[in-house]
Amino acid sequence: MCGRFTLQTSLMTLGEHFLFDVPADITLAPRFNISPTHSIATLVWNQGQRHYGRMHWGLIPRWAKDNSMAGKMINARSETIREKPSFRGPYQRQRCLILADGYYEWKPDGSSKQPVYIHHKTHQPFAFAGLWETWTPPQAQQETTPWWTTTIITTDANELTKNLHHRMPVILSPRDYDAWLDPNTTDLEYLHQILVQPSEQNQMESFVMTPVSTRVNSVKNDDPECIKPSSTQQELF
Repeated sequence: MCGRFTLQTSLMTLGEHFLFDVPADITLAPRFNISPTHSIATLVWNQGQRHYGRMHWGLIPRWAKDNSMAGKMINARSETIREKPSFRGPYQRQRCLILADGYYEWKPDGSSKQPVYIHHKTHQPFAFAGLWETWTPPQAQQETTPWWTTTIITTDANELTKNLHHRMPVILSPRDYDAWLDPNTTDLEYLHQILVQPSEQNQMESFVMTPVSTRVNSVKNDDPECIKPSSTQQELF
């Protein structure tokens, strides 16, 4: 699964890396412990271009009576999104990129768990595959702005991460960004194959796993200390 991640990269650098226009009036603070229900950076397809925006992490189905489902829908299993009522509609036409530059998993270590930070060797950003949905409270006034909500898609862990957890977020290859984003992509089987196979080994070979401080365990902590290497480096395998 994926329950915490980071995005330290500046908005200008993200725009250059992911090829989108950076809104002049938008700022983006570095984040070291992004958690469910937080507002997160995303890209959607808008008039043939990648468009930057922010969404609430935890998808709320359009038909939900309240927002209580959000905390249960931070992840969507790639194997079942075509059948699940909450995801099959968004999967067809409401796909997004979720921007990140690292994520956390916890390795069991006796009676405790050691947090491990997974990131690119050069700390460059990457994109999780996501789905989005808009939700408006049933009792809201007509002019109420809808919530934009999203979920991170997961798949079987690959060789690099399987010793930490049996699932991992789908990290898309840049060559698949536009096909994934474009709602007019009709080859849904092709998209499904992107999701169900673990992230390519050659892509993940550029990633490293670093045991870090247990400070990241608390969602209240969101600072560079969260990614500080653990004082006691432990064997991950």
